[in-house]
This record gives sequence, C-alpha cells and structure tokens, in this order.
Amino acid sequence: QVQLVESGGGSVQPGGSLKLSCETSEFVLRAYAIAWFRQAPGREPEGVSCIRSYSYDETTYYADSVKDRFSVSRDLAKNTVYLQMNNLRPEDTATYFCAARTEDPDRLFRHCDLWETQPERFGSRGQGTQVTVSS
Repeated sequence: QVQLVESGGGSVQPGGSLKLSCETSEFVLRAYAIAWFRQAPGREPEGVSCIRSYSYDETTYYADSVKDRFSVSRDLAKNTVYLQMNNLRPEDTATYFCAARTEDPDRLFRHCDLWETQPERFGSRGQGTQVTVSS
C-alpha cells in the first residue's frame, strides 16, 4: 500500500517561506514520480510541481505560477520529498498534497509527462497540509 504523509504547512505573511515534506517509503520514491498539488476552497486542484524518480535524472517541473519561487527535491536517505516555497503570496493559500504516479495506463510511473493536465495518473495521495498566506 502506498502511503504518503505531508507536513510543514502553516500560516505565514506574504513574502515568507515554508518547507513542506512528503514522507513515504523507499519503494515509493524509487518506483514513482512524485507531484505536489494544491486545492483552494471552491477551486479545482492545481498542479504545483513534479519530480522524476530516476536516480540519474531527477528532472523537476513547475507550474508557471510558482516557477522561480518554489523548489522540489527529494532525499532518499530520509524517504522524503520536499517542496521549498519562497516569496509566498496570498494566492498560494491552499491545501497542499503530494501524490505518487501509481495509476499510469502507459506505465510511465517514473515520469512527469502530463502531470498538470492528467493528474489522475497520480492515483495515490496524502491527506494534505494547509498553507495560509495572509497579512
């Protein structure tokens, strides 16, 4: 069973920073790409970032809205994927959750292709952590 547990959310002022963590198992990190999504009340989920799971190719991807502000990384020793969020804005307020690419009909489990347009390929997700940006 794929389990992912997010942490690190909280309340910050605009311009502040937070670092989210997504803890899982070594198997999950080696077998599946991990993506971060967010959902604000009354809105559809939005892709934030994705990281491939090849040890020799941890290419990362970002939504235009967070590019140059957010950074995704993973630590195999800690079985954790991180999302460093800098220069936070009120529009970043949402519940953030990480998800593993476990439902890919093309079996591209380690890739981030179509991560924004077909989030259903990331079929296993955590419970989420709340991020609030407000003055």
